[in-house]
Amino acid sequence: MTMTIQKPRRGRPSKHSQHSSETKAALIRSGLEQLTESGFAASGIDPILKKVGVPKGSFYYYFTNKEAFGLAIIESYALYFENKLDKYLLDETYSPLARINRFVESAKSGITRHHFKRGCLVGNLGQEVDLLPESFRPLLIAIFKSWQQRIAACLKQAQIHKELAIDADCELLADGFWIGWEGAVSRSRLVQSCEPIDNYFKHFLATLPQ
Repeated sequence: MTMTIQKPRRGRPSKHSQHSSETKAALIRSGLEQLTESGFAASGIDPILKKVGVPKGSFYYYFTNKEAFGLAIIESYALYFENKLDKYLLDETYSPLARINRFVESAKSGITRHHFKRGCLVGNLGQEVDLLPESFRPLLIAIFKSWQQRIAACLKQAQIHKELAIDADCELLADGFWIGWEGAVSRSRLVQSCEPIDNYFKHFLATLPQ
């Protein structure tokens, strides 16, 4: 009698593998909510696990430690935010400065929707950098640089559209945009109002060289 060995199906993960991937993604989402509201140093693993329904002992099946978990959360947030920036800054149906304005309005809506409890994860972590694992620092710097490059590229488009002086330093302006932005978001959380963001962006536009 010949035994037929059934080959594993290709292109589709096993149910166990798929479940593990979904659980890991759920942990990252829960961790993102926790870290955005409370920061890394003050955030414990227990409430994150409880929300997802994962036993504490099982956490280390997905992440080697809290540092690895934090890095995964930061990378996930960075990808989400880069996609958000690209959605607005690359939309050529609007003028370059209007694209930046639409990003700002979208961010304000998100902050309001979460009742000013969540700000920018990368900005928040930057404020507690001395309390973070050293591996976080280069990643946070790289993320800010990526965001700065996107704003700078949009400002260069503004020069082509004659919304911005041709001799303007777009890299410097983009750097200033994010420095001011993080402060405005932090102040908005404090006063529970989008007024600081509105005031900041009006000032940013008013100081652009024409």
